[in-house]
Amino acid sequence: MTSVTTTPNSKQKCWMNWPVPGVTLENYYVQPICTPTRAQLLTGRYDIHTGLQHGIVWPSQANGLPRNETTIATKLKQSGYKTHIVGKWHLGFYRKEFLPTRRGFDSFYGFLTGGQDYYTHINRLGFHKPGYTQLNGYDFWRDEEVEKNVIGEYTTFLFAEEAERIIKKHDPKDPLFLFLSFQAPHMPLQVPDRFLKRYAEIKDRKRRLYAAMVSCLDEAVGNVTSALKGRGLWENTVLIFSSDNGGQILAGGNNWPLRGWKTSLWEGGIRTVGFVKSKLIKNPRRIHRELMHVSDWFPTLAHLAGASIEGLALDGANQWTSISEGTLSSRNEILHNIDCHDSTLGGPNGCHCRQAALRRGDWKLLIGCPGIGDWVPAAEMNKPTQSSTGCQGPNSVFLFNVTDDPEERKDVSEQHPDVVRDLLERIEVYNATAVPARFPDPDPNSLPAKHGGIWAPWMY
Repeated sequence: MTSVTTTPNSKQKCWMNWPVPGVTLENYYVQPICTPTRAQLLTGRYDIHTGLQHGIVWPSQANGLPRNETTIATKLKQSGYKTHIVGKWHLGFYRKEFLPTRRGFDSFYGFLTGGQDYYTHINRLGFHKPGYTQLNGYDFWRDEEVEKNVIGEYTTFLFAEEAERIIKKHDPKDPLFLFLSFQAPHMPLQVPDRFLKRYAEIKDRKRRLYAAMVSCLDEAVGNVTSALKGRGLWENTVLIFSSDNGGQILAGGNNWPLRGWKTSLWEGGIRTVGFVKSKLIKNPRRIHRELMHVSDWFPTLAHLAGASIEGLALDGANQWTSISEGTLSSRNEILHNIDCHDSTLGGPNGCHCRQAALRRGDWKLLIGCPGIGDWVPAAEMNKPTQSSTGCQGPNSVFLFNVTDDPEERKDVSEQHPDVVRDLLERIEVYNATAVPARFPDPDPNSLPAKHGGIWAPWMY
């Protein structure tokens, strides 16, 4: 079996009914920002159990996905799979032992940090703190060596072409796991002119660039699909498409009519785009409305590969039967997160407001500071932003029936105190299992100027 997982960044909401064998995941959740989502995808574990619940891994932090965590790449490799990652890593690199090639992947082609210029491949943000921004570090790698011959080449093209090369060289006798992790349409908003020309009618510049970047991404995915067909792998491939957080409205994304956006625990920050295409799906061409979470991919892929998960303390659930046949979901509950929120993006010790969110069945409970909860229409809709109301202090409590009220407009916490009490108790049960969040201060030894202008491992 071939398994291809693609994860673009912050793709806008797009509910699709596929005319070819596939399943649209309509009730699919990820984390509100990229590192936590990627960690859960690769480990099948909630962030409270890996210490990554507070946010992203910044380039200058000595932080990463803990070494004692088993990745799905490691598990599949143990089952005979050839494993490759192309694109964005963003799970730590301060020591070589955190590099993708040391975490179960046979090869790596892409960048280690959270984002970069699409042409120069320079990441300018080391940490959101005075003295650690605008650091201009180059970041593009092949396996464990810096790749310099890609300067001036657009990353979406580079990643699709590398994926095609891997597929064309792959021996069809061996099973394949390809984690194709696109940057697009993450900031900065950049795209070749031939895509931008298609959207001249969109007046808002960010939305125009965003739309063009998504079209470029669509073409790239199509090219990879064609490569799978050309190599004779498509008949036995499961292609999974997932965003890693809600759309960033400050960079052309949009989540309307959902509330909030990237970094928030409102639906706009965590309920996102996902679909599965495969001829192995028994009941295709449908919208799947069952509850699913990004942590479910680990046990689902392990099941498809016949890999044992015995002894692993997973938070995800095997969802293949539900996806393939349309049966009930294997889960009725999702812990969205438990953390301390700090508006300055400092570490947990600087926390000023607890935040947590939990969904069980139709109910969703949020406490503390879930993030900005405005409803923001797309620029082309010519509608004003609808500002949220109500306190978001440490004692705030919100309850919604998100089946009946997916836009989270009617807080019913006062009408259902018993539900609030039950869900608060459930959050405390989870919290009792949490490990401390790791969010270290920036390390001056990480600075690219000390490593030839490159973001590279700096501890040995």
